[in-house]
Amino acid sequence: MDIEPLQIAGAFVVTPRQFPDDRGVFMEGFRGDKLAEHIGHRLDVIQTNISVSCKGAVRGIHYADVPPSQAKYVTAVSGSFVDYVVDIRVGSPTFGTWCSVDLDTDTRRAVYLSEGLGHCLVSREDDSTAVYLCSTSYNPDREHGINPLDTDLALTFPDDIEPILSPKDTAAPTLADARERGLLPSYDECVAFVNGLQ
Repeated sequence: MDIEPLQIAGAFVVTPRQFPDDRGVFMEGFRGDKLAEHIGHRLDVIQTNISVSCKGAVRGIHYADVPPSQAKYVTAVSGSFVDYVVDIRVGSPTFGTWCSVDLDTDTRRAVYLSEGLGHCLVSREDDSTAVYLCSTSYNPDREHGINPLDTDLALTFPDDIEPILSPKDTAAPTLADARERGLLPSYDECVAFVNGLQ
């Protein structure tokens, strides 16, 4: 299993080693001990989520208040996605930037994103299914969103995608609006929280 940091601190791409034979393929989909070597603590999985999406479905940009926020480990079990990590931590050296990783059933890659980061998932084909391992359970009172079509963020979607958003994501504020309203986590509090995890 290869675990590499992405351009945004606290985000990693995980590429499993696959073992094909005449029966199919076997691999390790998650190794808490290996991930801990890179993030400095064990990911305590409290909840798993499964989303099934049509082509063009956009889920996010989502995040939760810190503390405790919600770290996520996301992979595709069918179909394909583009996974976006967005740095929404005020004061971060990479605030307002994003990076993306293709998740599919060829590479079987996963993305880990730390507490305080924004997350967006875009389906590239019908019936694409993603599994999320989450560090906390869903708490609607602490969940927030940024509009994924925010022109200042300028997420780049695949050319053949016509974005389909939920009403909630459509109505979400831009990053600038969320910052002005005090809805975003600070980089310092995110770092302090993560450093306190074991």
